[in-house]
Amino acid sequence: MIGLLTLGKSDFDNVNEFHTDEEFYKLSLGIAYGIPSESSLRNRLDDIGISMNTQILDGNISMFRECGFEPSALKCGCVPVDIDVSPFDNSGSHKKGVSRTYKNFDGYAPIFAYIGTEGYLCNAELREGSQHCQCGTPEFLAETISAAKQMTDKPLLFRMDSGNDALENMLLLHWNDPQIKFLIKHNFRRENRYEIAEELKAVCKNVKRPRDGKTVYIGSTWRDIETKNGEKSAVRMVYEITERTMTADGQMLFMPDTEINMYWTSLGVSDEDVIELYHNHAVCEQYHSEIKTDMGIERLPSGKFETNALILKLTMIAYNILRIIGTESMKKNDMPVRHSTIKRRRIRTIIDNLMLIAGHLTVHARKLRLALGSSNAWIHTFLRLTAAF
Repeated sequence: MIGLLTLGKSDFDNVNEFHTDEEFYKLSLGIAYGIPSESSLRNRLDDIGISMNTQILDGNISMFRECGFEPSALKCGCVPVDIDVSPFDNSGSHKKGVSRTYKNFDGYAPIFAYIGTEGYLCNAELREGSQHCQCGTPEFLAETISAAKQMTDKPLLFRMDSGNDALENMLLLHWNDPQIKFLIKHNFRRENRYEIAEELKAVCKNVKRPRDGKTVYIGSTWRDIETKNGEKSAVRMVYEITERTMTADGQMLFMPDTEINMYWTSLGVSDEDVIELYHNHAVCEQYHSEIKTDMGIERLPSGKFETNALILKLTMIAYNILRIIGTESMKKNDMPVRHSTIKRRRIRTIIDNLMLIAGHLTVHARKLRLALGSSNAWIHTFLRLTAAF
């Protein structure tokens, strides 16, 4: 199944393509007996369900260690761990667990944890579509912390959006380990944000006017939260207030437009750096897109929730395999298309040019030989990757 997923194929009937050259795929995938049929593959995955989640997470960590890869850190020295929910559209299906998501379509609402600036997957969990993003997150967060610590020895920065603004998350991150930092966008809920904005504007000393009719207030404040022992502890909150009296094209506004964003954090960097670090959290939307479209995972193949949860876990392994290949391919200038501004390759590019590369396997002098077309511009990259792994 992992072999299928690395080719961007998630349906069970795609295994029939392996039967066209069964000996080659048995050799490539290390399968001792034979390629299973579509029904056998489905039944075996149904039997496994969620029983192997721990082994899959351990296998993911082991893969990084054996390949010698470690997630890269930010300029502040912390390795980012971005946690976010991305709904899967499964409208028109009757699969177990499919329900109305906050995006107003029927589907699932899986949660993902990406680690490093490269966007490796550290953990993933399938959830029913109607499940709130905070429900079950503390348990997922504890599992992710354990996995992330095994993937790197550097400090970790956990970034989460306002849907996960919960005291239990901060308690788990802030008091769990001094090597763990957090950056969570504040959810105002029933607070009057305009009153808060006026109070903060009155004491703010960092005021910027990037253009006529636009004023930006940036600063920090502190709020007390109650710890597990019932004691009070102060947590830093960084705020950014944007007040507009005129649009960018010069149109005056009848009433000032005030926008306020606040962020809980345990970082010791400047206010501007905290805001910039949270803005960089949005890059995980690109990772979601690659999983859903490039790998074709959005419409999960099974009608059983536990089987789809297993396939999502296996997708984590397949996604990281492709991401590691993409990271290694960027280390030299032997790719046919290379730009200095490109820092990573999309999953679709890796699948099309390196996973689905054309070749002819022959047996000669008791040795297996893979002949590649000399006109293929990706041959040098392919051979270098083969030697590297």
